[in-house]
Order: sequence, then C-alpha cells, then structure tokens
Amino acid sequence: MTAATAHATGRAPEAAPGAAPPAVTGVLAGTGATCSVGHGVEASFAALLDGRDGLAPLRGLDARRYGAGHAYEVDDRPDGRDVPGRAGALLVAAVREAADAAGLGTLAGVPVLVGTGLRELRSLELSWLRRADGPDPDRVPAPFGPDDLHFGPALRALGADDVHTFSNACSASLYAAGLALDLLALGHPAVVVGGVDVLTSSMFGLLDRVHLDPPERLRPFDAARKGVLMGEGAAAVVLTRGPAPGAAARDAAAGASRATLLRAVALGCDAFHATAPDPDGVERTIRAAHAAAGVGPRDVDVVYAHGTGTLLNDEAEAVALSRVFGADAPVTAAVKGATGHTSGGSGLFSLVMAERTLATGLVPGVRGLREPTPAAAGLRLPTGTVRIGRSRIAQVDAFGFGGLNAVAVLERTGTDAPREPA
Repeated sequence: MTAATAHATGRAPEAAPGAAPPAVTGVLAGTGATCSVGHGVEASFAALLDGRDGLAPLRGLDARRYGAGHAYEVDDRPDGRDVPGRAGALLVAAVREAADAAGLGTLAGVPVLVGTGLRELRSLELSWLRRADGPDPDRVPAPFGPDDLHFGPALRALGADDVHTFSNACSASLYAAGLALDLLALGHPAVVVGGVDVLTSSMFGLLDRVHLDPPERLRPFDAARKGVLMGEGAAAVVLTRGPAPGAAARDAAAGASRATLLRAVALGCDAFHATAPDPDGVERTIRAAHAAAGVGPRDVDVVYAHGTGTLLNDEAEAVALSRVFGADAPVTAAVKGATGHTSGGSGLFSLVMAERTLATGLVPGVRGLREPTPAAAGLRLPTGTVRIGRSRIAQVDAFGFGGLNAVAVLERTGTDAPREPA
C-alpha cells in the first residue's frame, strides 16, 4: 500500500518489509498567494475579510465574442493586452512568497509539484492568433509551442530543477498537496506545492456556451445562482516534515510552538459522471480525510468549501456536508464569490486562506450569497466576516470533473491566541 492510497482510504500503511513509510504531517513553513483581489497572502486575506471582490469587465479577452462580459482577472496586463507567460509569472510570484517565508534561498533539489487545469494554454492561444493574424511583435514576442506549456522554465528563476505538473481538473492543486505528503513520508525534508490558472479563450468560451443566460457574478450556494465565472490566481505552500498524525495533538497539548500542519489529504476518483458531481463520492472523500487525520466531524472548526456557484456542484457539496456534519455544521467559507473560480489553483488558494483563518480566528463572508439554496439551509454560511471562538481544525474541499475529489485537513498547534491579520 502506498502512502497515496493511505491518504485516499484513511488507513495507515502497514509496517511490512518494503512497505511505504508511515504517513507524516506537513508543516506549512511558508505560504504564498495572488488573485484578483490582492497580491500576497495578507493582502488577499484582508480583501476577503473586507468583502471585496475582483469582478470586472473582461480585460484579456474580447467581450464581444461571449455572452458573459465579466470575470475575476488579475489586473497585470500591460496596456490591457494579453501577453504570454502570465500563468508562469503568477506562479513564480506565489512560490517566491512562500519560499521567502520558509527561508529557502533556492529551490535547487527541492521537489516542486504544480497543480493546474490548463498550464500555459493562454500563451499557446496567443501564438495561434499570431500565426493566424500575421506577425505582430507587440502582441507575442516569440512563437510558443506545446513544449512550452509546462512551468519548469519559469521556476528556474528560483533555482527549481525538479518540477512536476499535475492536471487533475479543479482539484489539481490539492491533489499535488496529497502527493507532497507522500514525498515527505518517503524522506524528502521539504516539498513546494503550487497551483495556478489564468483565463483562456477556449475554456471561457466552453463555459460561456453552457450558460444560455450568463451569470452576472458567481454566487456560491445561493438559491438564485446561475453558474460559474472564471477567475485567475496562484497559490503556493512550502511543506516540511512534521510529526506523525497521532502526535500532532499531543504536541499541541504539551504547548508546542505554534504551527499549522497539513494533517491529511484524501484523494478520490469516483468517476460517477463526466461533469456532474456525486454527493456520495464527495461524502466518502470527506470522511476519508477525517479518518486519515484522526479527527471527527465535531473537531472541525471551519470548512473552506469548493462552492463554484454551479447548480450541480453546490447541491452535491451541500448535501455531502450536511450528511457529514448534521445539525452541528461548522462555519463554512466559500471564497470563489470574491475571486471567481481559479480552476486548478483554487483548492490550494483556499488552503492558504484557511491557514489564515486558523491563525486569526476570522472567517470571510460568502460574497454573492443572498438566500442559501434549500440543500445548504443547514450550513453556517456567513455573509460577512465572523470570528470563530475556537480555531484549531480546518477542512478544505476541492472537486473536479470526473469525480476527482480532494479534501485536506489542517491543524493549528500551540497555545497562542489568534491574532488579527496585518
């Protein structure tokens, strides 16, 4: 049994000759993030607490070609025109922030696992447009081909020489976090996990064709939600080896110095349907994450939901959460109402924001929520920032097409009181 299987099933690997080493937790030694509402972890979290969002008219795409004229884009385009390499640039910024916070001078020899839905597809689209429209050096300075889609070249600026990309739809970056725990268990002292996606004309157009009545904004768990709107962003964490899951609570009780641990990531693939999520599969993955982390539903203080604002996803996730938590549901955040759906990077972005909640005791309200859908009526979905009395365990959800489910469990150790964000 591999460590990855243990994360997916909630069972620890057997201590047999040749078996995988026991699972460990990962210490969040550094975090990084950027999105449409803020550049950097603290700025992004502060914007969420303030109730801001990044919804704006389309910048990089021609709005005349789509029914939906708005998205949640990072405003970093020179002269408002799209340029190649934006996904890599956002990723590098987030990884650099996380590495600096962790005190890593270089990423040489450190595995870097990147979760993404589309990699640098927008750069390839711009190259296609250049060939179709004729040379335009102001638009695309150099040809861009399929071999340039990965992020290894961009991350060389930070010394990275061991970069791996995982495309597991919208759960990609949490999948990468689960694989990072396996690498820590196998002896790596540190692993960097990143997640990123930017708008592409192909994906934006695909979703636009699905919405005959395009949504004016993304409304997680709202009864009047119409569907998803895309966003852009990147997130990163540096994970170092922590104690085995059973030892984390003992360390906290003994007054260990404060730290946030990635206790477990449950990975599932129920293959229920190409696009429709299965509440049974989501529920199984949540329960597997709790079992692998050694916690129960009543231990969870806050949930960062996937919350895409689509009819089927929000319904399935709300049903699964209600089954797991019953009448004692914890406060539930859903950041996509502020950031849009940042695709493969969204799970890790939520994880970074959940770490801030555990450190501060503050949970951002669900932007765009007016009246919860009946399935979510039993969930505690704040519309404004709230403070939770206890902030030790957080659950983070990310679900992708094809039943690619991922659920992470974080723990804040130590005895320090939560502090306000900077």
